[in-house]
Amino acid sequence: MTFLPRGLGVRLLACSLVLTACAETRGTPDAGTPPVVAWDGTSTPIEEKSDWIDRGVFAPCEFTPPLGTEIDCDTPALFNLSQCNPSALRTASRHGIYQTELRPDTGEYPWGGAGLLLPEGGGTGTSNFDRFTRQQFDDQGMLLTSVFTTTRGVAIKTALAGCDVPQPHHITGCYAVCTNGVLTEKGTFDADRLVLSRGEAESSGGLNLVSESVVGIGHPVDVYVTKNHAYVVSIQLKPDMPSGGLTVFDVSDRNHPVLKKVISLPGDGYWNAAWAKDDVLYVATKASGVILYDISNPGDPTYLRSVPSGAPPNVHTLFVDGNRLYAMALRPAQTIIFDITSPRDPVLLNRVVFSSEEFVTSYPHDSFAYEGRLYINHTDIGFLVTDPSDPMQVKELGKYHYNRQYSHASAVGTFAGRTIAFEGSEQEGAHLRVLDVTDPANIQLIGEHRLRPTTSIHNMILKGTKLYVAWYQEGVRVFDVANPTLPKEIAWFNAYRETDPKRLGVVYEGVMGMRVPGDGFVYAVDTSRGLLIFNEP
Repeated sequence: MTFLPRGLGVRLLACSLVLTACAETRGTPDAGTPPVVAWDGTSTPIEEKSDWIDRGVFAPCEFTPPLGTEIDCDTPALFNLSQCNPSALRTASRHGIYQTELRPDTGEYPWGGAGLLLPEGGGTGTSNFDRFTRQQFDDQGMLLTSVFTTTRGVAIKTALAGCDVPQPHHITGCYAVCTNGVLTEKGTFDADRLVLSRGEAESSGGLNLVSESVVGIGHPVDVYVTKNHAYVVSIQLKPDMPSGGLTVFDVSDRNHPVLKKVISLPGDGYWNAAWAKDDVLYVATKASGVILYDISNPGDPTYLRSVPSGAPPNVHTLFVDGNRLYAMALRPAQTIIFDITSPRDPVLLNRVVFSSEEFVTSYPHDSFAYEGRLYINHTDIGFLVTDPSDPMQVKELGKYHYNRQYSHASAVGTFAGRTIAFEGSEQEGAHLRVLDVTDPANIQLIGEHRLRPTTSIHNMILKGTKLYVAWYQEGVRVFDVANPTLPKEIAWFNAYRETDPKRLGVVYEGVMGMRVPGDGFVYAVDTSRGLLIFNEP
């Protein structure tokens, strides 16, 4: 997860169902889908539709001034609601967590969505962290306004006016965005109260919760499991929020994990990923680069050092492949390669930079090493296939790119003699893509699976022909990908609950980190609930 501004309006700091050829199913995982059969390796490329599919205008209302007008968006009289259905709005839930799909009047790709947290009892709600400056939601209608000020002092005001309730737990309406007092975007929205509109049981397919352990520091985001211990890392979302760090659980008894140690460092509260080799745990941090801990006594990690030397980069994710450690750094943007033949003494081999004149803000978010190739999710540049055999001359073999891409996570395997990559973006509507990367110079999209247009994938784990996906508010999703062109959902667990403590009402919360180490259990991290352990279905 990366909280970075990505455009105007209500993009968070750090994504009715959309039907496709590989559309989701609801209720029973087998409903309406044929049984998975062995794949013979043949496929037909399908159209890339990007993460956002335009579903058309959501409501018969509008913010009347034209774009470019100097105006205050928080002006109720400027919303034309004459064709709306106020009686339906009176029936809408006035509390809970909604994720909102914004559709600009231009029909262009939206900059993002709005997460709305409306507390019970009349307390002040928020939109993507920012408290409402106007919060009217009563029998007279709905008008919500918030203001976000960037680090450069740009004030972005967003106003949403309710219009109708076309289906249970959905509110539609129109919105306006003013940037420093100028109307820069307007359109209609569909707000989805995620928990109630899901229409599913808590779990299905035999994915059952074995235990749940609270993580007391920061915002838990990832986990690594080794030596019968789970190492959970947490981040500090904002300076005024709790600092993150490392929480260690003894999971010898998966039904009853035991908290063993909590570690944090002054001035470094953003710990985003963990990996281990032998008796060394590597942790990706924002302020210290990669921190090494000795875990020869697994319940009592002891600090060794941080790498690389010099000014530490903001390291976001890690991947260990044999004697190589790949560290993905956001700032400065680079893929850092270490030799860890001696795990306690990493040797820096190279800092690789992939650049593009068009996407100057791109950075490597995640990576996956497989059969001599390093697959890099390089956000805006695309999904890169590289050859790292010579770490001093890493070669780019090919890439896959689509409109408004934010390539985030992947997993790669071999199916019917073809090299297949499962890729996911991170934004509203981010979904599962299946790519044939056998020929990196000619990557083909051969399958996909979409859930709701207001939720996002975070990470994924491939084990044989099962793909486990951490899908934020959609929880843990398990797919049979024996035929990768037709991913079949076979199990899930809906971990997201509005009533959980520390829920923020943003798109980037829910199930994030996950490991399936082959011990019969699935380990997942939910940003509010902490460490969740399931039986492996």
